[in-house]
Amino acid sequence: MKFKEIYLYGRNAILEAIRSEKKIEKIFIAFGSQGENINRIFSQAKKNKISVAKIDKRKFQTLEKNAQIPKGKSQGVIALLRTFDLLSIDELINRAFEKDEKPLIVLLDEISDPQNLGAIARSIECAGGIGLITTSKNSAPISPTAIKASAGALEIISVAKVDSLVQAIEKLKERGFWVLGTDITAEKYYTQTFYDTPIAIVIGSEGKGIRPSTRKHCDILLKIPLLGNIDSLNASVSAALILYEAVRQRMAEKEK
Repeated sequence: MKFKEIYLYGRNAILEAIRSEKKIEKIFIAFGSQGENINRIFSQAKKNKISVAKIDKRKFQTLEKNAQIPKGKSQGVIALLRTFDLLSIDELINRAFEKDEKPLIVLLDEISDPQNLGAIARSIECAGGIGLITTSKNSAPISPTAIKASAGALEIISVAKVDSLVQAIEKLKERGFWVLGTDITAEKYYTQTFYDTPIAIVIGSEGKGIRPSTRKHCDILLKIPLLGNIDSLNASVSAALILYEAVRQRMAEKEK
């Protein structure tokens, strides 16, 4: 897939895309861009629940280059089109149980790095996980960078975007999922729990970890031992370790 097939640019073109309900993942606006159509884009995007990000001119120019957009043609606005289907939380849960009696799902609490997003998706798919749940705000979009980092996993696993991660967690609990949060201050290590139920693993953002509002809704908090001088692991590494602990335990149980 070429980048030009993924990105749309130009103020009028993007306004028309929003009005026609074209699938848009995220809209990027160069900082300082002004005008009636810019205001309309903000208004229409909010009405249609499309994420909009203002980015500085240097980052915007990099995006223009990566998207292969001719200089000056973007008019300060680029939209990332969605090339895959998003599920609702209920659809994702139903699909999870159709595929596995004890499904593995990962929830991302405002992961902002698209490479981390892609790497986590890759680990989910390789570990036999079913799906990924992310937030509609303050999260990395599913961009070409994320898709490349996932090695195609984002086009295989089920993906849902939610306005409230807390509400998603409560729905998962209602359907029998055990929700595990990763937290450096937790009392238990990730190897000290059992993974023999439907499992939802919450991975926090690269800098702040899981938000307090999310943390208190988890069934249990787990930590990964850190024996060096650095006080945190990359988010994708944390996700992979916990996913494969679940795989290890389940394989060991089958071998008994």
